[in-house]
Amino acid sequence: MLESISHLVSFLYSAEEGGFSAAARRLGLSPAAVSKNVAALERHLGVRLFQRTTRQLRLTEEGEQFLREVAEPWRQIEGAVLAAREGAAQPAGKLKVSMAPAVGRTYFVPMLEVFRERYPAVVPDLYFENRQVDLVGEGFDVAIGGGIELSEGLVARELTQVHIIVAASPAYLARRGRPEHPRELALHDGIARRAIRTGRLYTWTLRTDEGEEVPADFRAAAVCDDPEAMAAAARAGMGLALLPAPHALPFLHSGELVHLMPDWYALARPLCIYYPSRRLLPAKTRVFVEFVVERFRALGLAEQFRVPGAGGIDESHRYP
Repeated sequence: MLESISHLVSFLYSAEEGGFSAAARRLGLSPAAVSKNVAALERHLGVRLFQRTTRQLRLTEEGEQFLREVAEPWRQIEGAVLAAREGAAQPAGKLKVSMAPAVGRTYFVPMLEVFRERYPAVVPDLYFENRQVDLVGEGFDVAIGGGIELSEGLVARELTQVHIIVAASPAYLARRGRPEHPRELALHDGIARRAIRTGRLYTWTLRTDEGEEVPADFRAAAVCDDPEAMAAAARAGMGLALLPAPHALPFLHSGELVHLMPDWYALARPLCIYYPSRRLLPAKTRVFVEFVVERFRALGLAEQFRVPGAGGIDESHRYP
């Protein structure tokens, strides 16, 4: 197939340039190689495309008809190849991105104004879903989340570790008291989390920076498969909740939730930005990944998502 294309291109350039030598210079070949390619095309088609003399190369009637039929499609192919090359070099086009709903809306969408100022030809196309997408199968350029299975050709760039913290509403604490140690959680109602894929309930082990570990056991007052809904249930006073720090932080800052036992936390899967193989990565994907990594660091989000055990909530770092 590639050989047939080289034969066709040799014919087209020879017809446009009026000779094998000029076509050869354009193609970076020898005149003899171009002549050989054209002869091979003529044998394949079973017609003579050029009348050749020592001084002149002229299209036959069949050659003129063939040129009319293939010239325009070839120009379209050349245009597509040029556009693809420019797209690989210049950030442009629609960028399909998957994000977890709450984390995406709260922390990543506010970054996009600066991104668009830098790369106005890139159009972010955002999908907000609490599931692990198939980047390649579903045509995503980038996904931001945790725990996506790394199939062959998929790259995960870690943004930060994510801490799970214990939180409850002031109303719940006023009614039921405030636990001071993880072992006291067994006396409290809590919002349990169910895994979307398996349907199983999550189990957490709380730990300290000093290496202590205690299972987080409580009485399930409700079960949710979404941390955003868990935070809402906790704010409503249904019970305490073990929430990822990114979901809890806005409500800790507003006072709707209280961070309990700040020396203790559990570890969730790291928050990563996922994208297909580094080889031949489109410019739009490359600049978006680098931008997110840069802004994540500049805004101090890595530190916010790893809530310091002894320090509790650092009010000097606000979410964007």
